[in-house]
Amino acid sequence: MEIEPALRAEAISSRAVAFPYPLTPLIVAAGASSRTMKIDPLSVDFTDEQKRYLEGFATGLQISKVGRGLGGASAGKANTEPSGPDAAHIKAQDRVIASGKKLVDQEKFKREEHPFDAYPRLKQQALTNAPPSPADNFRWRYYGLFYVAPAQDSYMCRLRIPNGILKHWQFAGMADLAERYCGPFCHVTTRANLQVREIPPKHAVTLIEGIQDLGLCSRGSGADNIRNVTGTPTAGIDPQELLDTREYAREWHYHILNDRSLTGLPRKFNVAFDGAGKIAVLEDTNDIAFAAVEVKDGFGVEPGVWFSLGIGGITGHKDFAKSTGIIVKPVDATKVADAIVRVFIDLGDRTNRLKARLKYVIDGMGMEKFLNLVEEKLGHAFTRVPPEALSPRPAFDRMAHIGVHRQKQEGLSWIGVALPVGKITCDQMRGLAKIARDLGDGELRLTVWQNLLISGVRNENVALAVAAIEAIGLATKASQIRAGLIACTGNAGCKFAASDTKRHAAAIGDWCEPRVEIDTPLNIHITGCHHSCAQHYISDIGLIAAKVPVGESDDTVEGYHLFAGGGFGPHADVGQEVFHDLKAEDAPKTVERLLKAYLAHRASPDETFLTFARRHDGETLRKLADAEVSS
Repeated sequence: MEIEPALRAEAISSRAVAFPYPLTPLIVAAGASSRTMKIDPLSVDFTDEQKRYLEGFATGLQISKVGRGLGGASAGKANTEPSGPDAAHIKAQDRVIASGKKLVDQEKFKREEHPFDAYPRLKQQALTNAPPSPADNFRWRYYGLFYVAPAQDSYMCRLRIPNGILKHWQFAGMADLAERYCGPFCHVTTRANLQVREIPPKHAVTLIEGIQDLGLCSRGSGADNIRNVTGTPTAGIDPQELLDTREYAREWHYHILNDRSLTGLPRKFNVAFDGAGKIAVLEDTNDIAFAAVEVKDGFGVEPGVWFSLGIGGITGHKDFAKSTGIIVKPVDATKVADAIVRVFIDLGDRTNRLKARLKYVIDGMGMEKFLNLVEEKLGHAFTRVPPEALSPRPAFDRMAHIGVHRQKQEGLSWIGVALPVGKITCDQMRGLAKIARDLGDGELRLTVWQNLLISGVRNENVALAVAAIEAIGLATKASQIRAGLIACTGNAGCKFAASDTKRHAAAIGDWCEPRVEIDTPLNIHITGCHHSCAQHYISDIGLIAAKVPVGESDDTVEGYHLFAGGGFGPHADVGQEVFHDLKAEDAPKTVERLLKAYLAHRASPDETFLTFARRHDGETLRKLADAEVSS
C-alpha cells in the first residue's frame, strides 16, 4: 500500500529514535482525504502496555498530520498556515505541540473533528439509540447535550437564554418538549437558565431541533464555549437600575452564536451584565463582569452610566473578578468582551484542564500585561478612572426575587415565584406560562437564585396571580432559609457529584425552617463537586460534597465539608471551613445548631449572619455550634 510521502518520511525518521517496545511490522493506512489514521497490528499478541503505546502512537501521528495541514479540512494542503474560523485555535494547539507539551484529550477531540462538523453522526446515533463515545460525549456538549452516565443512561440538555428572559409560549413549549422527550420536569440553573434531563439518545436530536423551533437554542451551552449570558432579571422594570441589560446581553449572545471562531476555547467562559438592579446577578463570579456604574463629573471622561470591567472571576477556585479600573461604554461591551476572549484563545492552557481558565492566564502574566494585549486586539487604549470617580452601587434587596415588588412602570408589579431548589414540573410550567400570558406582560424571567419572576402584573391582578400560582403548588412567599436555598443537580443526574445535593438541600430546609426563626437574609448553597456550580464558597453557609470515611474501614458515605462567611458584591469573599467530613444525614442538625449559635451570640439584633461568621474563625464557629442542642 502506498503511504503519503510526508508520512513515509516521518516513519523513516522515527526509526532513528529508540522505541520503548520491540518493533513489530505495522500496516499504516493513511490518505490525503482521510480524517483519521488507522494502525492495524499484524496477528501478534501485545501486552496491555504495548497496546497503549500503539494507541498513543496513532494519536500522535494524527495530531502531527493535522497540525501540518495534512488532515481534516486542510487535507491536501501540506505546509500551509491554518485558515478559517478555527485557525486561532489550531495555531494555539500547534504552539503547545511545538513546545514539546501534550494536548489534553479534549483538545485532541476538537482537533481531530470539530463538533459542529459531526452533526450527521449525532443524528445517526439517535436513529440507533446509541450512547456516545467519550470523544463524542465531549463533542455533543457543543449542542448542549451532556451524556451523564454512570449517573443516568441519558442526556441532560442545557439551553441558552440571554438575560434569562423568555416568552410564555416558549416556556410552555419547553414543558411540552420535556414531557414528550425527557423527564417531565425542568431545572432553573444558577446561570438563569433551563436544563432538561433524562433524555434517551433516540430523542436527543428531536429535542434540540424542537428547542430551535421555539426560537430558543442549546448551541454552545457546554464544553469549551461561552456559557449562557446572564443579566439583571428585572432589566427594564427595576425602579433602581442604572441600565437595562437586555440589549447588551442579547447582542453578546448573538455575537457568540454567529462567530464560530469564538467556540472551542481552552475552557468554558462566563460573562455577566449587572444593571445595578435590586436582584444580584453575581457578575463578580464570572470571567468577565460588566457592572453598570454612575461616573461622576470632573474626572476627564463623559459623566453618566458606563460599565466597570472586572475579569478573571471563578469562585470555585476561590477568586472573584478583579477590578481593572477600566470603564466601558455600554455600546462597546461586545467589542471589549470579544477582544478579551481572543487573548484567552491565544494564551489559555490547553494542557491542563484545571488551569485552563482565564484567571490563570492573568495570574501567570499579570493584569497589566494581559490588558495591554487586549488593547492590541481592540486597536485603542482603555478608558481608566480612579475608584472615587464612581458612585456607590444601589444596594441589593436579597429578597427581591421572592414575592411581590413594584416595578418602575406605574401600576405594575413583578412576582417572584419560589421553586424547590430550582425544580419545576411540566404542569407547573404550563400554569406559570398561562399566568404570565393572562395576567402579566407575557414574559418569564429566570434568576441565578434558581427561581423565576412573572413581570408586568397589574396591581389589581396581583392577588389573583398569587392565588393562581399557589393553585399549581408553588409559592410567592418563603422563609429566609427557604428563599436562599440553592443546590446543584447532585449525583442523581451528574457523574461528577459526590452526593445527592437537591435531596439533602430539601432535608436541610425541611428540618431547619420550623426550628430556627431567621430574621435576616441567608443563603445556604449545596454543591456536589469542585466545579462548584452552586457556588458554595460565596454563601453564608456553603456545603461541598465529599465521601466521608466510616469507622476504621475503607467504606464511605455521602457527606460534606461545611463553610461559613462567604459573600458577593460589596461583601465578596470566600467562606472558611467550619466542619470537615460531615455526614449528609447529620447536615440538617448541624446547620440548625450553627444558626442557633448565630442567634444566641450575635452582637446585636441587626447583625447579619455574614458579619457574625466573619467575627470568628472556623474553630470558634464549630465550638459555638457544637454547644447548641438540636431540637
